[in-house]
Amino acid sequence: MKNSVKLKGRLKSFLQSSLYLGFLLIAVDILIYMIDYRAGLILSGFIIFYMAIIVSMMFYNKPVIMNELVSFATQYGQIQRRLLRDLELPHALLDDAGKVIWTNTAFERLVHQEKGYRKSITTLFPFITKDKLPGINGQDEVEFDIEYMSGYYTAKLKKISLKEMALNSDIIVAEDYDGYLIALYLFDKTALQIALREVDNQSLAVALIYLDNYDEALESVEEVRRSLLIALIDRKVNKYIASLDGICKKLEKDKYFVIMRKEAAMQLQENRFDLLEDVKTVNIGNEMAVTISIGMGLDGLSYTQNYEFARNAIDIALGRGGDQAVVKMPSNVAYYGGKSQQVEKSTRVKARVKAHALKEIISVKDEVYVMGHRMGDVDSFGASVGIYRIAKELDKKAHIILNDVTASMKPMVDMFKNNEEYEDDMIIGSAQALEMVGNNAVLVVVDINRPSITECPELLKRCKSVVVLDHHRQGAEIIENATLSYIEAYASSACEMVSEILQYISDNLRLRPEEADCMYSGIMIDTNNFMTKTGVRTFEAAAFLRRNGADVTRVRKLFRDGAAEYKAKADAVSQAEIYRQAYAISVCTSEDVPSPTVIGAQAANELLNIKGIKASFILTPYNGIIYISARSIDEVNVQVIMERMGGGGHLNIAGAQIENGSIEEGIVAIKRTLDAMIEEGELEE
Repeated sequence: MKNSVKLKGRLKSFLQSSLYLGFLLIAVDILIYMIDYRAGLILSGFIIFYMAIIVSMMFYNKPVIMNELVSFATQYGQIQRRLLRDLELPHALLDDAGKVIWTNTAFERLVHQEKGYRKSITTLFPFITKDKLPGINGQDEVEFDIEYMSGYYTAKLKKISLKEMALNSDIIVAEDYDGYLIALYLFDKTALQIALREVDNQSLAVALIYLDNYDEALESVEEVRRSLLIALIDRKVNKYIASLDGICKKLEKDKYFVIMRKEAAMQLQENRFDLLEDVKTVNIGNEMAVTISIGMGLDGLSYTQNYEFARNAIDIALGRGGDQAVVKMPSNVAYYGGKSQQVEKSTRVKARVKAHALKEIISVKDEVYVMGHRMGDVDSFGASVGIYRIAKELDKKAHIILNDVTASMKPMVDMFKNNEEYEDDMIIGSAQALEMVGNNAVLVVVDINRPSITECPELLKRCKSVVVLDHHRQGAEIIENATLSYIEAYASSACEMVSEILQYISDNLRLRPEEADCMYSGIMIDTNNFMTKTGVRTFEAAAFLRRNGADVTRVRKLFRDGAAEYKAKADAVSQAEIYRQAYAISVCTSEDVPSPTVIGAQAANELLNIKGIKASFILTPYNGIIYISARSIDEVNVQVIMERMGGGGHLNIAGAQIENGSIEEGIVAIKRTLDAMIEEGELEE
């Protein structure tokens, strides 16, 4: 077989340079012939000898040179391959589908596999799925961080075109050939990550600790022992913080400022802030256990920002009822504790101060707009009517924003729409409100403190003055920059809060019977006929409304159920599933029921009458959304459960909504949430 190995490029030119010089000598010899014939003959003899030597050497040395070159190339390729295989950088070659076709020693050592591993790269690194490979995702090179067996790596994958490699060799490929390989490199970042984590762990965390019921706890113990109670609480808090290598400084009689390393703060989170329960063990005969609230700021860009986070967190903790810890970070807010009901304040000084502030705000405005939450209920409408009466007492134009009137609300709304004593524009929709609102208007938001689920979120941006009156616990989403905010989680209802405010607006203020009925209804519905979250001030508010003409019989008639509603509620109760022997879960169908969400809430209350039930959950499909009503008596905080599902509410009355989901998915979500919270120790089995 004829040898087809040929030289090309610079090497070929170098080896043929002697022959080219011979041709140059021939040209010079011809020129010499023209000058001196004898000298030309002498040079011709030399040229013939020179060319003979050069040609013979070329034909004799070429096979030897080619063999030497092939031998060198082979040895050089082996060296390259050996160097690549022994390279300390983990390296692998994959085919275009992500299958491993070659690995070096460092890669095999890293993944604990023998030479010849030929499975998909996803079996080793689940994060590197097929859609992330270069070529498939439209990119020629990708890079991302992965974690593998307690190590941290940057994975770099590069597409290597086989067509380009072929064009640089003697191989001929088709024009449309697009085959390629993928080179994978793993850069070890473990040491860097450990160093960064250590630096992060040493960063500053700021916390504020407030005693929730300082005055009430002191009053429950005899005077000579009060200093001992304070000293024991101080010792408990200081000793706990010192055990975490933190610093605790008492700011006021019931407030502490704490700084600690983030590592210690994370330990607190892992222990689910057991300081909350430790403080309750301080008992020297005091009838009331001392509870604390903790607000912590983490991961801020500066110490100042962490302190602001801590201040926001403590406000949220107190707004949610106290006896809990709130950790605020730039991206999210975490909640811990909150298992006890907030103690009702015996004094109404705060209500009086807020009433005077509200009076001053409304007095300098031209018009008042009042709104509650979406799909308004009896409490939000009753509170809106109370604010409407305050505005009228101060001779201000007022409007109540109400978009959808449910069947349960219709009898109450009709009392005002068909009444000559009230203006036609007393109750308006969101679109109408946005058209009518002026520059000097105040917006009063009742029975809700989350802007996204108000009747008209856009109105919050249009009104410069916003007042918030609510009895729900605060969450991460709040109405910011409110001119006046009055949020009391211990209140039974928004109607109770507005009833107290009404008593301080004017000495001569009198409610009309229909207004008193509305507000009395709000208290009655939210307390489940004065059975839930009812305190002394609740009955005082109800007594005020009774004095202003509220009629219990009229109110009872307003909320009687129809036959279809009663049957739907009975079906929901009868078909309830008892999960983990303590949680009742059922479904309320919306067929032939005008207000299924109301019936669902009533059914949830009924399920609590079953012995052994700690909490009940009713799922109600309505207008393409699954509404969840959650209720409990005292053992379970349903608010925390619903918050994990994107909802919220009170300790024993809460709810959530599931969009684009089915009833079955909702039930599974509730069960998974309960299982997770029981595993984490947040719920007791």
